[in-house]
Parts: sequence; structure tokens; C-alpha cells
Amino acid sequence: MPGPRKPKGMIAPAFSVIFAWPYRLVLAGLVRAGVRPWQLTLLSLVANGVCAWLILSGDFFLGGILLLPAGLLDIFDGGLARQRGEASRAGAFMDSVVDRASDLLVFGAIFWALAGQGKQVAAALALTSLIVSLGVSYVRAQGEALGLALSEGFMQRLERYVALMIGLTAPGALLPVLVILTVLGAVTAVQRIGSAWSQLSPARAARGA
Repeated sequence: MPGPRKPKGMIAPAFSVIFAWPYRLVLAGLVRAGVRPWQLTLLSLVANGVCAWLILSGDFFLGGILLLPAGLLDIFDGGLARQRGEASRAGAFMDSVVDRASDLLVFGAIFWALAGQGKQVAAALALTSLIVSLGVSYVRAQGEALGLALSEGFMQRLERYVALMIGLTAPGALLPVLVILTVLGAVTAVQRIGSAWSQLSPARAARGA
């Protein structure tokens, strides 16, 4: 049973080492139970939707706790698809769309809740965090459309989930977490743009030769 993939975020290497065996055990159980990848993808969307509803209701703590199962479902759907031999471009497309919808739900709920509380600076940062996260995904999608591999970056989806869990559950942590998400998300977008440019430069030079 394979371990989790090794993305290049800040905490991903540690996650890959610490949770390798628990990941394999859970993945084996999902395979034996006959669970399908698309079911996990949709459950992740539902979990993020409930998280957004809790945040809008003012229960930031429980909403942050619910991000844990939502994030785990998002981690396991791709691994389950590969293990069952069901990985496909359609599945990857569905997963990407659901991920973006989940981001819109959670960050949108945080923005709305903070704005309703009169916390304009924090609300603005929630909005910029959303815009930056969508920008990072957009850069990767555009790169992949050109046949490039863009997985670099400090702040990827795993890191965003962990940071948001801390921000929503730890008292006083949400504002600094939103600052971190905005800044490191922007750095990640720049990293991927730089990577794309470096990969495209040899092709451009070859055409000009």
C-alpha cells in the first residue's frame, strides 16, 4: 500500500513521514470497504459546507475542528483513486473544482462572519487569502495546460487547512493566520510563476535557435 504523495509545501515532508503508516492503514480500509474516490470528494465538499455554515453561525471553534475530517477526505480521495486504478483526468478535474468550491465556501464564510462583526481588517484579509489561494491554483492550472509540472510553494492546500484550523480554534490566532495565508500564498504564486518561466525558457530558446 503506497504512502501519501510528497508535495513540496512547508509541512508536507513531515506529514509524509509521520503519517505514512496511518495513511496506508486507512487507505487499505477504504479499499476493502469498497469506498469510491468520488464519494470522498463529495463528502469533503459537504464537510466544508457544514464548516462554512458553522462559521456563519458564529461557532468558529467547531468549524475549525470540522476542517480536520474535511482535509483528510481531500487527502484520501486521490490516493484511493490511484489504488483502485480509477485515477483519470475527469476525476482530477472534479477534485480540482470541488477544492475551489470548498475554498470559496470556507473563506467566504470567514469574510462574511468577520465583516458582520465589524472586523474590517480581518475580513479584508480573509478575502485576500481567498483571492491568493485561487490565484495559486490558477497558475498551476495554466501551467499544466502547457504541460508544465508546478508543485512548488510554501503554502499549499495541506498548509492552508492546518493554518485555518489553528486560526479558527486558537483564541486570537485568526488575524495573524490570515496574514500568513495571504503573504505566503502570494510567495507561492510567485514561486510557481518563476518555475513556469524557467521551464518555458529552454523551449523558447530552442525555437529561437
